Amino acid sequence: MKTGVRYNGALLHGGLLRRLYHRWSLKLFFSELLAKRWMEPVIPFLLMLALIAYFAAVTPHYASIANATQLSRQFAEMGFVVMAMAVVLISGGIDLSVGSVFAFANLTALALFHIFHLPVPVVIVGTLVAGAGVGLINGLLIGYLKARPFLTTLVTLIILRAVVDLLAQRYAVPLAMGGNMTLAWSFLGNGRIYGIPSNLLVLGLVGGLGHFMLSRSRPGWHLTALGSSRKAARHAGIAVERTLCLTYVTSGLLAALGGLFYAARLSSTGSDTGVGWEVNALTAAVLGGVSLAGGRGTIARAMIGAVIVFVLVNGMVRTGLPGALTSTALGAILLLAVGIDVKWAKNRLKTLQKIYLNPTVVELPPPPATARDSGTPYAENDRLRESLEIGLDQVEGPEDVILDREDRLYCGTRDGLILRFSGPRFAQREVFARIGGRPLGMAFDAAGHLIVCVGGMGLYGVKPAGEVYTLTDQTNRSWFKLNDDARLRLADDLDIAPDGKIYFSEATIRYEMHSWHLDGMEGRANGRLICYDPQTRRTRTVIKDICFPNGVCVAHDGRSVLFASTWLCSIFRYWIEGPKKGQVETLIDQLPGYPDNINRASDGGYWLAMVGIRSPAFDLAMRHPGFRLRMVKQIPPDEWILPGINNGCVVKFNEQGEVLESLWDPGGAKHATLTSMREHKGKLYLGGLENNRIGCITLPDADPNWDGNDSYWGRRTS
Repeated sequence: MKTGVRYNGALLHGGLLRRLYHRWSLKLFFSELLAKRWMEPVIPFLLMLALIAYFAAVTPHYASIANATQLSRQFAEMGFVVMAMAVVLISGGIDLSVGSVFAFANLTALALFHIFHLPVPVVIVGTLVAGAGVGLINGLLIGYLKARPFLTTLVTLIILRAVVDLLAQRYAVPLAMGGNMTLAWSFLGNGRIYGIPSNLLVLGLVGGLGHFMLSRSRPGWHLTALGSSRKAARHAGIAVERTLCLTYVTSGLLAALGGLFYAARLSSTGSDTGVGWEVNALTAAVLGGVSLAGGRGTIARAMIGAVIVFVLVNGMVRTGLPGALTSTALGAILLLAVGIDVKWAKNRLKTLQKIYLNPTVVELPPPPATARDSGTPYAENDRLRESLEIGLDQVEGPEDVILDREDRLYCGTRDGLILRFSGPRFAQREVFARIGGRPLGMAFDAAGHLIVCVGGMGLYGVKPAGEVYTLTDQTNRSWFKLNDDARLRLADDLDIAPDGKIYFSEATIRYEMHSWHLDGMEGRANGRLICYDPQTRRTRTVIKDICFPNGVCVAHDGRSVLFASTWLCSIFRYWIEGPKKGQVETLIDQLPGYPDNINRASDGGYWLAMVGIRSPAFDLAMRHPGFRLRMVKQIPPDEWILPGINNGCVVKFNEQGEVLESLWDPGGAKHATLTSMREHKGKLYLGGLENNRIGCITLPDADPNWDGNDSYWGRRTS
């Protein structure tokens, strides 16, 4: 038996095509496709392929290996300049001096090698230092003196171009007569490694490093944050001036690297070297998807634009078009690229918002009777109304509660804290740990560490002294799935098996912490059950495609794991030991509400919190995806049809899935939206997603000495 069986069972009834349409919707595929970051430059990428195919078809020998090698060698030099421009654009600035820095670096390299006869390593260092020096001047003026990037780099362009022209005239004869040549210099300009031009290989290595820095390192994050909002970056503690200065230094280094390879390849300079390259680089970067407004773009996208511009210019030259027409075409392309950049980004996000929510058919069996006189174990009562209030108005959303061996009470809060209450009547409140995200499910391991599911972050641990550490924030990615499900979006509850393995649920892989309720409107099997092994530090998904899995509890015998499927109003059992190992079976499939956390009871049974109570209107809405879609799009969220979350209910069931009793707070006077409960020494402690207190009631028939920690790890001997 597999999770999501209710969907499979529903197909046996009427409306087969309708259910298949909503389950395997093309709109779902396209919504996940548009959500991918690599879809942003899809239009430039297709244009690049079209241009290459066109010139390969109309130009003789264009696709030959010899021609491709020569073109790639020329492209690499331009690629460094485009990369230099892209880095500055992402930071929210612009560098119009990249073409002049390229020419200056070319002249510097030639002078150091042919006139001063310095070794190639010294030439390389000297050339890069020259480019970085120009970048440093720009960076100091823009970063620290608050000069305008456009005007500053325009002045640098003019001055540097004049310097290059004067020096080129002054040393034209020595450079032309310089006969210095070494194998290292020749390899730098025309060498190959496994058939790949040396400069192209370096471009790839630098581009890969740049991608890593931008996407995986703190300096790269700071750079992107700077481009998105300089004020917000400053408030976040980013050194704005230093980051800007280093960005222009990096730009100078990259442009100088291109000039170095150009000098080694041609060993010549002229008044037209690098002229107009700043326009080409700007066109390429913007065309590839690097935003002129800053804060958006990658090295890969810039290289896509670079290929487009390079192929277009090279193709126009080969067809004999005059230079003026080529420049006009590039200007037109730049204007078009800016328009596409704005329109595509805006409309892509708008389209994504319109089609991302994809409701499906969810058919639930009729709920059991809950009326006070129904005589069922679910019969409504007032047993939670007389609860003791702990931490009234001192907690905000204690989604889960737990007690340690010293009878101290812990809970997470909406503002990222884990609080601890102790002393008589739990009057003493203290901050035990600051998690940062939204603490949800909690459990103590054998060492007394508090293990916590943190919404939007993953699985974390807290040592007895309050030190927070990361266990895992990702799992194995599914093959053939557009949506990247490696990152943990909404880890929500956990429990620990006797062997120390931690089983935890991730409610949804399509929605984030702030939009989890949209998963309920969708009703799809977007969740999973995951296992983290502290011994191997390996995280793996054990069950996929669960409809909002939530509460997780290891059975008393440690041979199975119980988990709740909230939107299916069901409890399932996953066997981790014994002859049924790896199998999933239904334990309860007809609950009157939406289950949340599950925890052990002292009599060998289990407690279950229900965060909301079913209603006929909501059950009907779940059978009609189109209705839910229109509701979400057309009316405000506070007018949506939702489950009855203004009721508090806790259910007790046994090992066989038989419901024994229920405890209610009708109307949620004290405990609405109950998400957790924890039995400890004859009392039941209550937590809720939206509550401002923790509840506590006495259980007359419970074992007054039973401790959940002892149930898992045995009685403490000392």
